[in-house]
Amino acid sequence: MVKPTFAFLLLKEHPYGREMLRQILSEGFIPTIVITEDSAIGDEEREKFLKRIEGNDIAPTIEAQLSELSSKGINVHHIEVPIHNSEEVMPHIRELPLDLIVFGGTRIIRGEILDHPSDGVVNSHPGLLPDCRGSASPAWSVYHDIPIGSSTHFCDNGIDTGELLLRREVPVKRGMNYEDLCYETLVLAGVLMKEALMAYEEGRWDDMRHPQGHSENPTFRNASDEVLEVVYEKLAKQTYAHYVN
Repeated sequence: MVKPTFAFLLLKEHPYGREMLRQILSEGFIPTIVITEDSAIGDEEREKFLKRIEGNDIAPTIEAQLSELSSKGINVHHIEVPIHNSEEVMPHIRELPLDLIVFGGTRIIRGEILDHPSDGVVNSHPGLLPDCRGSASPAWSVYHDIPIGSSTHFCDNGIDTGELLLRREVPVKRGMNYEDLCYETLVLAGVLMKEALMAYEEGRWDDMRHPQGHSENPTFRNASDEVLEVVYEKLAKQTYAHYVN
């Protein structure tokens, strides 16, 4: 059993990537390189997610986690780029014999990056695929009465359309609010990535990967204030269709 050699990409100090790094490091999966996008869009996305999970625990910063590794004699190369595209990223990874690239909260990435690692690019999505692709999955899940959960999948040139590795529902209990649901899917996404890497190490990916299949729903965009108003009301009145209690 061999652990993969991989690059870890995320928007600067995004809570999604921070949690995912915490999860995968807990099982000894250490990236060869961490590539952070430092951009205005990255700042906007980070603040958006921090608002969505307000009141819940946030994993230590990327810098803190890498410093902890360094204190143990494990040094991970960490660089910043203005955007995660092939022009900016490939010079840093082209000579690296990567098995995988792991996305820990990025914007949509296409092109040469996806073709570089020998065994693919993997992402965890805070929604159940194929039913809830795109942005603000917990909001749209409540709005359309779709079960809530997270999925780990391969990345292709579509939006959340690559083959699935893992998919798991979040048990939604009465009294949970929108911030709780966003947090639960964020943590679960990190857990599923950890489990996916464990399965890679055990040589089980060929048996696990499978096409997503068709979804009747569109690829969702950011939820408007009007949509969120409905979401908050349904959770307050407990009329969401998929409670476990």
